[in-house]
Amino acid sequence: MKQPRAWQRMLSGRRLDLLDPTPLDIEIEDIAHGLAFVARWNGQTAGDFPYSVAEHSLLVEEIFTRQNPGIAARWRLAALLHDAPEYVLGDMISPVKAAIGSGYGELDARLTAAVHLRFGLPAVLPGEIKRAIKAADKVSAWMEAVEIAGFTRTEADRFFGRQDKALVASLAIRLRPPVEVRADYTARHRMLLDAA
Repeated sequence: MKQPRAWQRMLSGRRLDLLDPTPLDIEIEDIAHGLAFVARWNGQTAGDFPYSVAEHSLLVEEIFTRQNPGIAARWRLAALLHDAPEYVLGDMISPVKAAIGSGYGELDARLTAAVHLRFGLPAVLPGEIKRAIKAADKVSAWMEAVEIAGFTRTEADRFFGRQDKALVASLAIRLRPPVEVRADYTARHRMLLDAA
């Protein structure tokens, strides 16, 4: 019986094996392109453009940096790349991930490790860094929920926790064409990689 294809061809020409990804098959241009075209919230957001995972990742890195003043550039890079596997896996909402079970998490972990190694990060982040990135991710999710996904503040508080009002007020959700977000994501990656 023939095995199903487990790789995806990227625009760079690379073939990424989803079951056994290697750092050599990962390019930032592929990640930035894919994430700029993947919609958060399954596209169920208000606005003229979908809110992309690339835009979300830029915001999470900004929040992470504000919440952790003076943190090393390598950890800011990790924050920017926190959803990188979604460039090939897509952004599944939490209820879908729960229904799929551990298979999604295993794919995500393998791809995350390969991405991290490609850009000089440890395959598995230290626990305190992972928790700090998750905290920034929750702030972004709360903002997205309230500003573009139709949640009330009470609902967002219940799902994502209460957020620091001053921090949230100083940030903005941006809806832009994918080509702009892709360019900004790539530039931010380059800046953080050079500083790491």
